[in-house]
Amino acid sequence: MLELLSSMKLGPYELATRVVMAPLTRCRSPMGVPNTMNAEYYAQRADPHTGCALIISEATMISPQGGGYPDTPGLYNDAQVAGWRLVASAVHARGGRIYAQLWHVGSISHPDFQPGGELPVSASAINPGGEARTPAGARKPRVAPRALSASEIPGIIQDYAHAARRAMDAGFDGVELHGANGYLPHQFLSDASNKRTDDFGGSIENRARFMLMAADACISVWGPSRVGVRLSPNTGSPAIMDSDPVATFSYVVSRLAERNVGYLHIMETVPTWPSVTPPIPVRTFRPLYKGVLITNAGFTFEKADGYVRGGDCDAVAFGRALLANPDLTARFRRLAKGEKEVPMNEPKPETFYSAGPEGYTDYPTLGH
Repeated sequence: MLELLSSMKLGPYELATRVVMAPLTRCRSPMGVPNTMNAEYYAQRADPHTGCALIISEATMISPQGGGYPDTPGLYNDAQVAGWRLVASAVHARGGRIYAQLWHVGSISHPDFQPGGELPVSASAINPGGEARTPAGARKPRVAPRALSASEIPGIIQDYAHAARRAMDAGFDGVELHGANGYLPHQFLSDASNKRTDDFGGSIENRARFMLMAADACISVWGPSRVGVRLSPNTGSPAIMDSDPVATFSYVVSRLAERNVGYLHIMETVPTWPSVTPPIPVRTFRPLYKGVLITNAGFTFEKADGYVRGGDCDAVAFGRALLANPDLTARFRRLAKGEKEVPMNEPKPETFYSAGPEGYTDYPTLGH
């Protein structure tokens, strides 16, 4: 089983393996500014021969309006660019590649995060449900957002372009548009969360317009080969579940294929999340897109290698496994050699969104 560990080309880059680091929110960038501890965390996983061939950064706010979780990083001011430059330089020093994931949470935010305490924004004024963890650490019920006017949408698209330019200034190797997990582009795309009657609502073509405009904004800065898009046809809250996800996401995949984006990052289902029943496998979209297809969500080494060997995808992104095992590829190499018992660190969920190095930079590598 060696296909997962074979090399591949991604846009202008040669990657040593097909092991990718999934974007993982960790809430360790106070005031939205990455720091030296963040740089250490990413650098620990950046060696393409022992860690991963490509890092997709944690979700990164494109604007103050786009935030909705405590201590998450941004890419809209000079201090954030300087902080991310520390991270990118540390990754490159280890021989790695890193893409910035660009993020607007839309209705998943809370007024406590919004400039002036305003309402969050979305495609329509539909409460997504659940609770928000506010900047002060309290949990409060989410509220119904304000529906964006058509005249406001070009400004948010410009925020995506601005953040993409800031990512280039910070030394990233490319960007990924976060179009998944119930955030703003997904809110426009789903007929459960989008009840608009203008050019951004109604038909699949109209509902996909916002996401495709955001992708075009990123492409205008980076060119298509260094832009990826993350999609989640299976997952989200009931407030985001589309009535015909195969048709909706097939349309989006086809339009992104026409743009020759560098990769698509299509999530399969996570057992603990609400999901389409039966789940839509990533192979459903393979005939529609001939570029680099990455998938993600609870993969083992054996399952990931099988997907690559079977042609379902070209690479697999690992989240919790790589969070807890900075040298995950080194452990995979031992599995590939036939070792039956390769030790794996177990992740510590209680530290996923805490502060400090515990559960962040203190996971041991093999032999340590």
